[in-house]
Amino acid sequence: MVSMRSFRGRMISNQLAKFVFLSASLFGLLVLFVLLYRVIEQGIGWLNADFLTGRLSTQPEKAGIKGAILGTLWLMAVVIPITTIVGVGTAIYLEMYAKKGKMRELIQTNIANLAGVPSIVYGILGMTIFVRALDFGNIVLAGGLTMSLLVLPIVIVSSQEALRAIPAFLGEASYGLGATKWQTIRSVLLPVALPSILTGSILALSRAIGETAPLVVIGIPALLMPIPMSIFDKFTVLPMQIYYWTMDSSLLAEYANLAAATILVLLTALFLLNASAIVIRNKFEQRF
Repeated sequence: MVSMRSFRGRMISNQLAKFVFLSASLFGLLVLFVLLYRVIEQGIGWLNADFLTGRLSTQPEKAGIKGAILGTLWLMAVVIPITTIVGVGTAIYLEMYAKKGKMRELIQTNIANLAGVPSIVYGILGMTIFVRALDFGNIVLAGGLTMSLLVLPIVIVSSQEALRAIPAFLGEASYGLGATKWQTIRSVLLPVALPSILTGSILALSRAIGETAPLVVIGIPALLMPIPMSIFDKFTVLPMQIYYWTMDSSLLAEYANLAAATILVLLTALFLLNASAIVIRNKFEQRF
């Protein structure tokens, strides 16, 4: 039997662990609250229709982020189809078609390792391949391909986990009715795995929207006057604009307010993406 002293020791350890974890959670929430309060206080007064639809300017009161918003949208227009098609397709191949063996284990290990590689390394890779070797220059296409490489491992791993979580009897029942492997994947497995796949993909895209380091490495300009109209134009994005105005806030205090207003726009976009991931997951979980 457990002695009274041992029981008290366990209770004290339990309460201590509870206090430590609660303190860590409260500290994180406090820091987040302070950051949000600071950003909202500085940027809310500068956030208006003219700011959202205006062009970049060296005069803070006339500056806008229309070009950065369009650049972010064009970047996502490249990233979304590439990561979705290649990422989900790779996951399907590895889980449903690839034979178990050393080659599959090697590919799986490399994909898992790539998910933890610092983002700046992908920027160097993008600069070497897309900007210099293929001579794309710092256009939307080069930036989109670089960011696709960054989030592809995340999409692949999350899609694999979604496929592995499907009960085995669903596939076996489909095969028993005479369906082929592709028919089973298309009509049975993918619909069931879709909520988790979409959730992982949307969260990966959220990371792509907020990344700055790879774009800095491939030479995306922080200050760009023309508005990008296609994937072959030069562009800038919201994180780059925040970086530019934050750096210049030491020269002119108003730039800090512009950066805070841009942060609010970026946070709103990320919040909507994450909220959509939750809504999609809950909707499909009720269905299947």
